[in-house]
Amino acid sequence: MSSIFSFARALLLAALFLPGVSFAGDGPMLWYDAPAADWETQALPIGNGALGAMVFGDPVHEHLQFNEKTLWTGGPGAPGYTYGNWESPRPNAIDEVRREIAARGKADPEWVASLLKTGQVSFGAYQTFGDLYLDFDGIDAEPADYRRTLDIGEAVAGVRFRSGGTRHRREYFASHPGHVIAARFSADRPGQVSFALRYASPRQDYRASADGDRLTIRGKLADNGLVFEAQVRVIARGGAVTGKDGLLRVRGADSVVVLLSAGTDYALKYPDYRGEDPHARITADIDRAAAKGFDALRAAHVADYRNLFDRVSLQLGQRMPDKPTDALLKAYPSGDAGADRALEALYFQFGRYLLISASRAGSLPANLQGVWNHSVKPPWDSDYHVNINLQMNYWPAETTNLAETAEPFVRYVEAMRAPGEVTAREMFGAPGWVQQTITNPWGYTGVIDWATAFWFPEAGAWLMNQVVDQQRFAPDAGFLRDSLYPRLKGASEFWLATLQVDPRDGTLVATPSFSPEHGNYTAGAAMSQQIVAELFANTLQAANALHVDRAFRERLQAAMAKLDPGLRIGRWGQLQEWKEDVDDPQDDHRHVSHLYALHPGARIRPLRDTALADAARMTLKGRGDAGTGWSKAWKSNFWARLRDGDHAFKMLGEQLVHSTLPNLFDTHPPFQIDGNFGATAGVAEMLLQSQAGEIDILPALPAAWADGAVRGLRARGDVTVDIRWRHGRTEEIVLHAGRKGPLAVRSTLFEDGTVELRDAASGRPVAVRRDGASIAFEARAGHEYRAAARN
Repeated sequence: MSSIFSFARALLLAALFLPGVSFAGDGPMLWYDAPAADWETQALPIGNGALGAMVFGDPVHEHLQFNEKTLWTGGPGAPGYTYGNWESPRPNAIDEVRREIAARGKADPEWVASLLKTGQVSFGAYQTFGDLYLDFDGIDAEPADYRRTLDIGEAVAGVRFRSGGTRHRREYFASHPGHVIAARFSADRPGQVSFALRYASPRQDYRASADGDRLTIRGKLADNGLVFEAQVRVIARGGAVTGKDGLLRVRGADSVVVLLSAGTDYALKYPDYRGEDPHARITADIDRAAAKGFDALRAAHVADYRNLFDRVSLQLGQRMPDKPTDALLKAYPSGDAGADRALEALYFQFGRYLLISASRAGSLPANLQGVWNHSVKPPWDSDYHVNINLQMNYWPAETTNLAETAEPFVRYVEAMRAPGEVTAREMFGAPGWVQQTITNPWGYTGVIDWATAFWFPEAGAWLMNQVVDQQRFAPDAGFLRDSLYPRLKGASEFWLATLQVDPRDGTLVATPSFSPEHGNYTAGAAMSQQIVAELFANTLQAANALHVDRAFRERLQAAMAKLDPGLRIGRWGQLQEWKEDVDDPQDDHRHVSHLYALHPGARIRPLRDTALADAARMTLKGRGDAGTGWSKAWKSNFWARLRDGDHAFKMLGEQLVHSTLPNLFDTHPPFQIDGNFGATAGVAEMLLQSQAGEIDILPALPAAWADGAVRGLRARGDVTVDIRWRHGRTEEIVLHAGRKGPLAVRSTLFEDGTVELRDAASGRPVAVRRDGASIAFEARAGHEYRAAARN
């Protein structure tokens, strides 16, 4: 009987290593021929929204650094926390700044900060949860046939190598449906998996205890008392598992599954932000995953992930060479068109992978590093900058068909209202709610102490504008009525109360006003005015749709008629950053905030507003192509909106060459994830736009992408779009209408008036109205419409 069991055991192990069994999926993949030696530049990220880990892939001393997104210092419970509000009233402070600006036209940032800043007491920082180290026995220090991978088609990381005649295989993934990080370590010969697993942390506020096959890490953060816990279970096939002195040891196993889950007692509830102790939830998640088994857990994870990831495919004529990803990046642009297109397509899809991995329903939104952080003092606290960075994180959510990933963003913005009402009242003496430049999970809506980045009350309005735009992709009347409109109204009430009459021309302006991280404080900086104008328009449109608040609508309309729009063309043809024409044509500052109305706003529509579009183009030429990673990504989107595909493509290339790390993380420097998301959004903008009231096909196609196809991009109006093109011209368009109503489409395909739009189900032509390269028609919900060039 034992010989039969041994034979079956050997067959089971061998099946994992058969030549016909793929090591990973067939989707896009990052791969490397050496273990990671550095967290930031080389380790590979996995995540399920709440949990994240960085996989190093060392054969002998494996290292998994992991995070749980709510593990934050600071906030309620920490000494002196005020949510960013002033410690005591300053009744005349803002008026004193306004008087200085009115008298001199500007105010020095350091002086303004001396009157209005806070000490940023107990703001806190995102924390590493810690590190798991697995020290293996019997593995060669330099094994043969080593390969480390991240299959972003299945969201599975892997390592494989050969040591002493034994082939080893390791897999890692973070399961959203399973609420765990899972790993499996296996070999093609029995009894070859032995290791000791230990936990380490740079903090001393925990206790790690091992019992049987389970390691439990539990503690409280020292400054705010946040309870945290992580559990690790080690399940061996064959061999033995023992736990003692905070260590789990495996001896002589055929294969081993490691399961990890973690959490805190944080809850997104103002004012205390505390919920239930995480112990019972984590224990249940770990035990449920263990009972399910690795294969079933993996299958459920891959199915859940692919339901999102597989919605969009991009073909640019790429041909992936047999070259490690870091070498592919280093060679770019290589002159090998197939290889270069492969990297560009991979980078686009990597951004989508990161968004799925860093932002799922029920978690906090993606922060400055997504969900991945290995420090107790990360750059910028790994916080939420809301003068562009958090917003940029979610630019690709709708366009690249990942709407579900925006749920944490929307819920987080909704949660700002309560603390923001206190800040509006205590700091401004105003109704409604407000959000300043920088925030955290603890309802921080006030100011900080950084003179050139502490004042940006337009942030809350920008966030609301983005939520409105997301709704345009799939309108929800219930959400508009119950959630969106009340928050829009509150944000607008704040601005109705705080805008001031500009004595220079009688218009309404924001003052003090600051163009993010640049220049002096003034009245009516362009970005401030553009954001408030968009907020008012969005709020009025929502109120009209709901047929509510007639008196409030009249107030909005009156204010909109007097509001300075922030759209002035200056002396050298530029779009002015400030109300006074003081822009320097030699200024190459990384922020180009005054082009907000071009992107992500939609007030500047190049096919209609040619003078403003030309001014925006002049501004971009003046600023140049230099910048940090996120700045290059934003410029790529700007140029795409200006319908200059070659320049948008140039910015993508600049980002790959100068602002992308070997593991494809974007770098500011250091690592800052918004550039990844901004670049993915920029690629989508080159291929499809819909902000101007029509579905615009290939509005900014670069010459380098002369032939290609994309499937699954999303347009406003609840339309999914597939496009195929050749020699730079559209050959086929397929529109999947999610609801009934009028649709307008612009494409070179319709220029000569001979190409018909057909209902794919019946094959019959659809009645359309033509206007040059545009058509308009009445769509039916659930129908597919196709137009194709005649051969």
